[in-house]
Amino acid sequence: MPQRPTVPTRLETSRLILRCPELSDVPFDYQAVKESLKELKPWMPWATDDYTLESCEENIRSAIARYITKENFRMSFFDKQTNRLLGSSGFPRVDWNIPRFEIGYWCRSSETGKGYVTEVVQALTKVAFETLNAARVEIRCDDLNVKSAGVAERCGFVLEGVLKNNERNPKGELRSTRIYGLTRFVDLK
Repeated sequence: MPQRPTVPTRLETSRLILRCPELSDVPFDYQAVKESLKELKPWMPWATDDYTLESCEENIRSAIARYITKENFRMSFFDKQTNRLLGSSGFPRVDWNIPRFEIGYWCRSSETGKGYVTEVVQALTKVAFETLNAARVEIRCDDLNVKSAGVAERCGFVLEGVLKNNERNPKGELRSTRIYGLTRFVDLK
């Protein structure tokens, strides 16, 4: 198996710093999630009323370990001016055989609507194609999550289809999933 490329642990955009999470982020990540719980609960299975500081720390420890083992790549993103944690993004699902990267994201409620997530997705898409030699980058979201779909569309991702009743949402109800993609055409010889 060919050696996997190194995924950057830090990126900068015009307004943001994206980096691999650190244990020192736990109180800030916890605060951002608690502030945003109402908006996250319909979409994120981990966003529950019983989300604790301990579960946040466990989640960050796991994210750090999976970054090291190149299984997936979560990045926290921060305002460059204030160093305030604004949300989380990264590549939660990776298939090195293709290579294919899925981008996931959430932004703290008080900072939505400012273009931060669009900026993050554009930066990660560039890294996927230019640094990681991706053949495909995806964004998947609940068919009802119009804000998430809007980010994908603003970033030039193409809606390839909707998988009907393919998963359960955090309430246990059937949901449908939009699949957006960008591809690099590969010459198959």
